[in-house]
Amino acid sequence: MARRRNRRRRKRGFGLLYKMLSVIVICMAIVIALTLFFRVDSVVVSGQQRYTEEEIRTASGVHPGDNMYLLNKHEVARNILRELPYISTIRINRRLPDTLLIEIQESGKPMAVVQDGSAWLVSSDGKIVEQKPEAEAVNYGLITGCELLAPSVGTSIALATEYAAQQESLINLLEALEDAGITDEVDGIRLDDLSYINMDYGGRFTVRIAYNADYSWELTKLTQTLAREEIQSNMTGTIDLRLDDENVYLMQNVR
Repeated sequence: MARRRNRRRRKRGFGLLYKMLSVIVICMAIVIALTLFFRVDSVVVSGQQRYTEEEIRTASGVHPGDNMYLLNKHEVARNILRELPYISTIRINRRLPDTLLIEIQESGKPMAVVQDGSAWLVSSDGKIVEQKPEAEAVNYGLITGCELLAPSVGTSIALATEYAAQQESLINLLEALEDAGITDEVDGIRLDDLSYINMDYGGRFTVRIAYNADYSWELTKLTQTLAREEIQSNMTGTIDLRLDDENVYLMQNVR
């Protein structure tokens, strides 16, 4: 009886070992197949406007023959963002057997911070996308009343210590302006008053907005106000979005 039990145990042991070896062999076969057969033959780029397809392909660092499954998609995205700062978001997907898809979204028109003889162009996500001569700042809305710390193309803005609390609000406002599609209407954003933001809008109005506000809603209030029949084309003045009653800021502050 003891011998039979031992034989059964050995058979079970061999059976388990055989199954483990089979799994290992299958896994190795899969890895070898992926390595040998799924190689990049083409890179398809979509969504670009400012940059060419070739510029994006070159920045990606992907070459024909690279293995599809050994590619680090996050590294590819970092390469592109580092080389092409106007790109804000990237999606990378594989289309078997040999195509890599790169879908990008570029940031809209930036605004400018003039400092040390340069116009530093800032995108809606708070990234410095370009450095231009100071004289070209007139082509952009201006962000004033703050100082950039160690500005460099491709990096996120950092404001001087006394404006650190305003930095998040500025970026959130820039994002909301781009989402609303009205960045081009903004002549300037002034951060010199630490109690509220002054925004010069449409060549006619000064818009006062609280820090740390829901800027999507604030801009909705602004566009609704400007659409009212009471606002005539010759009117100028101040619209204070900090007030709750829209009739108050409409009638008393727009003249």
